[in-house]
Amino acid sequence: MKRPDHLAWHETLELHELVAFQSGVVKKLKKSIKDISCPTLKALYRTAIQSGEKNLKELLKFIPYAPEVSETYREDERAFFAGDLLGASKTAVRNYAAAITETATPSLRAVFVRHLNKAIELHYQVFEYMYQKSYYPAYELEKLLQNDMKMARSAIDMPY
Repeated sequence: MKRPDHLAWHETLELHELVAFQSGVVKKLKKSIKDISCPTLKALYRTAIQSGEKNLKELLKFIPYAPEVSETYREDERAFFAGDLLGASKTAVRNYAAAITETATPSLRAVFVRHLNKAIELHYQVFEYMYQKSYYPAYELEKLLQNDMKMARSAIDMPY
């Protein structure tokens, strides 16, 4: 059976998650590298930046194979910082959920559950903020992917 010449929806969404995450990481590394005084650590940052840029360039090649993409995008510092906070809160949710499955001590499990619920609530609040400000067009795949492409290009082109 011949495969279609476009990405499936589920892999398109995974592509979105990776491009958005990697773009934020590269931008954060580039903003931070000037504050690193240790030459060894600075070299590690450069390696991470170069690797992230390469990853983004490779991932961007797949976006044209996603469902139709139209041109709409705006980024400002609030969108960047909100996206960073959204990613951090998503990571917290995942980390606490995984930790709960490894916990045998009831009192520690209770703390993890409480923290997980707080992380879930924060993620929801940040998502709502971003959605209301049109920083995260979650229900419009074309806009979402266009935002990803612009953010990735911005991260790649950002000097450091």
